[in-house]
Amino acid sequence: MTYQPQGVCSQKIDFDIVDGKVTAVKFLGGCNGNTQGIARLVEGMDVQDAISRLEGIQCGFKKTSCPDQLAQALKSAL
Repeated sequence: MTYQPQGVCSQKIDFDIVDGKVTAVKFLGGCNGNTQGIARLVEGMDVQDAISRLEGIQCGFKKTSCPDQLAQALKSAL
């Protein structure tokens, strides 16, 4: 699945959901180290757990962040 994030530096989030688990997360753009870390941390995590942990995280003065946008992407995929 592909998601177009809004309000953050990353331009695209690709991911899959297999048997209720988050897999194959890749960000295009954004802070490379941070987005790689997020992707590795949620790999294999239950979708609902990932959403509850990531949703609402802010980046600086922005009302959203790359983790929050991943949560929004997962919610839209359900």
